[in-house]
Amino acid sequence: HLNEILFHCVVALIYCSSLMNMFVSVVFAVAIVLLGLFFRFPYFIQDVQYVLAKLKVRRCLLKYMQTNFTILERFLEAARTQPDKPFIHFKDETFTYRDADALSNKAARVFLQSGLVKQGDTVAMLVGNEPMFVWLWLGLVKIGCSAAFLNYNIRSKSLLHCFSCSGANTLVAAAELQDAVEEVLPSLLEQQVSVYILADGCKAAGVESFREKMSQASSEPLSRDLRSHLTLQSPAAYIYTSGTTGLPKAAVITHARLWVMCWIQLLTGVNSRDVIYVSLPLYHSAGFMGVTGAIERGITVALRSKFSASQFWDDCRKYNATVIQYIGETMRYLCNTPKVRRDRSHKVRLAIGNGIRADVWRDFISRFGNVEIRELYGATEGNFALLNYSGKIGAIGRDTFLNKVKVQVSFCIMRGEPVRDSSGFCIEADKGEPGLLVSEISVRAPFSGYVRDLQQTERKKLHNVFKRGDVYFNTGDLMRIDEDHFIYFQDRVGDTFRWKGENVATTEVADVISLAGCVKEATVYGVKVPGQEGRAGMAAVTLRDGLKFDSVDVFKHVENFLPAYARPRFMRIQSSLDVTGTFKHLKVKLVEEGFNPNLITDPVYFLDEKEKNYIPLMMDIFNGVNLGEIKI
Repeated sequence: HLNEILFHCVVALIYCSSLMNMFVSVVFAVAIVLLGLFFRFPYFIQDVQYVLAKLKVRRCLLKYMQTNFTILERFLEAARTQPDKPFIHFKDETFTYRDADALSNKAARVFLQSGLVKQGDTVAMLVGNEPMFVWLWLGLVKIGCSAAFLNYNIRSKSLLHCFSCSGANTLVAAAELQDAVEEVLPSLLEQQVSVYILADGCKAAGVESFREKMSQASSEPLSRDLRSHLTLQSPAAYIYTSGTTGLPKAAVITHARLWVMCWIQLLTGVNSRDVIYVSLPLYHSAGFMGVTGAIERGITVALRSKFSASQFWDDCRKYNATVIQYIGETMRYLCNTPKVRRDRSHKVRLAIGNGIRADVWRDFISRFGNVEIRELYGATEGNFALLNYSGKIGAIGRDTFLNKVKVQVSFCIMRGEPVRDSSGFCIEADKGEPGLLVSEISVRAPFSGYVRDLQQTERKKLHNVFKRGDVYFNTGDLMRIDEDHFIYFQDRVGDTFRWKGENVATTEVADVISLAGCVKEATVYGVKVPGQEGRAGMAAVTLRDGLKFDSVDVFKHVENFLPAYARPRFMRIQSSLDVTGTFKHLKVKLVEEGFNPNLITDPVYFLDEKEKNYIPLMMDIFNGVNLGEIKI
């Protein structure tokens, strides 16, 4: 029996050894396969994680749509569960979630007590970056209303247009913007608009003090019945596209779309312990998204009234910020500040934004430390967005079988339109070839368009793209996808270019310039300037018969009617403007020649803000601009 037992033990050991060798072999083989997959598909795990996060977000949205759970309800939830947690740091003040709830209740009651604002109404806000912006918006949603966020850089005609297209009959403006309001006050009062100023008192006839009324209002909670009619398809806000300088367009931000914007922070890795620093304008979707995304995460916002490169890192240290927002311009400004020993002395770990150049990206992390940069791509009115979740320098997103990007179609720069085949359908761009990025408009990816502007809404649509009857959203941007499936922004097309973080609509700037006394006709386009983000505005103009170029008068005209970012930096005087057979201005050659005196025989003028004049562009100015010695 002992020999039999020993025999079975030996057999068992040999069998176990074989199993062990087999297990080790399997593990080794799996490891080799995984290693091979990693080298072949190094971003596969990140791709899967991102897709799973998107699926989670989609499930949440479907759930919220069934219960009409808005971002306001999420705020009220946070105010109940963490009332003493700081919500907003502003200058030397701190407001908790409880404070924000009480102050927004007061703001809501001012609107209700006026008797002029009722359920479903829209109130226009001409307010800069300050906590009151947030209290006003929260208060309006609490009573079932929405807000139109007016760009505080616009004036006169543009301001009146923005107010009118919002459908509002009430305007609330910041104290420092009282001059802008008084400029259009006669027109507003003629339309029987209620005008409030965020000051303790106001001497202008027809204008009331909102702060005075708010100080006397109750901070008690408001009945949920006041907003019982709201659904996730109701408008939460109207945000104006920065590109329509002369006559901006108001994009509808529904409560459902607001949720999608809020979840950017979740998708980029913001957690409940973070503090986000917001210095971008709240009237912009990016700045507003910073605050509402913070509400979704239940975190603290460090709010700055206006971006300051010199104060940026001091603020981050002061408020212990761990997340920052950016646009390409702000990152370049930060990299251009003088180097100091404390450059890496901060707690910022994550930067979220759009428009950063690859060289600036490298400079930023080299100088300020290993900050994760999450580059976004999207439009306020668009029906999709991209996210560079892998941190690939220079890219704006990825196109994989797990996460298919929207379609790129071949585009003809000369004709300014997509290339179509003999059947009239668009041709998909080849990999590596720049193509126009388009996105199909559907129930899952709707395009709400612009308020009270069917013509502009239609201009953003492409019909019969790949089959009869389909409709796509036209981004107006050329993209390129490389062999590793990363997407890179190439250029803007059509009648819009980007400057100082704002989109500029060329036709509307041209319309304004054409109203100057000496100008007969104008065409506007963007030109590249070394070391600058986007393109600077340039206008080619013809003069009225018998008149000379009145540089001072033209400067005053553009200063009065255009915001700073939309004013052409260069003015080219021509005897005539080339046009197509359908009388559209030809700009390709103008763009190629730019503002280079070596390529242009026409007189060219440069906008000098110190002199308040357009001065002749001499070679010393040209060289100074190119070398960055002259700021534009």
